[in-house]
Amino acid sequence: MKRQLITMTAILGFASMGWAADTPREVSTDRLDKAADVLHQIMTAEDKGIPEEVMAHAKCVAVVPHMVKGGFVIGAEGGKGVATCRTDNGWSAPAFFAIEGGSMGFQIGVEGIDLVMIIQNDKGMEQLLNSKFKIGADVSAAAGPVGRHASAETDWKLDAEILTYSRAKGVFAGLALNGAAVHEDKDSMRAVYGPDVTQRDVLMGKVPPPPSAQAFLAAVQSAKADAKAAQQ
Repeated sequence: MKRQLITMTAILGFASMGWAADTPREVSTDRLDKAADVLHQIMTAEDKGIPEEVMAHAKCVAVVPHMVKGGFVIGAEGGKGVATCRTDNGWSAPAFFAIEGGSMGFQIGVEGIDLVMIIQNDKGMEQLLNSKFKIGADVSAAAGPVGRHASAETDWKLDAEILTYSRAKGVFAGLALNGAAVHEDKDSMRAVYGPDVTQRDVLMGKVPPPPSAQAFLAAVQSAKADAKAAQQ
């Protein structure tokens, strides 16, 4: 058991070594670009993307590119992402966050998962603005419907504050988010916006987006615009 946990730690450590040489600003910019690419690929996947109805209803969109999940008996999840919320003047500048959690189960291997979270009501948005919350305790999450359109038989709005989508690249299929903790990535926030800018101010549209956010915000705007157009 001890040997398995040591091996798991070593694998996750090697997975993160590639980031060490970059500055926090460079890492944050790279994350924004990867998040844009993830969202574009998911939305353009034939009959396998996020339904237009879900995207049109979204209050906030959060993307975690290449979230690491792995385990030997004890599972571990962790990743860093970006989020934007809808404001009166369009989509907000992106806020940077981290997600961490654990799960029990017989799991073998390490996997990179692209995760998209659609915050679909005011309660979920308020938790995101608060910079720290736990899925399953502070907010509820459910696996979102997949396809060009949400099935009429599926009540996709339900009572869940967050709908989750994942794209697995390895041996795991599916993703359990209950118990995962989401909190502000202070290093990235400071690197991009400076020391005195809060996540709430960013997501409420009080801070102009940096040039590095252009591709990510364009991907969100495009997905939302396409969803609205399809419903008309």
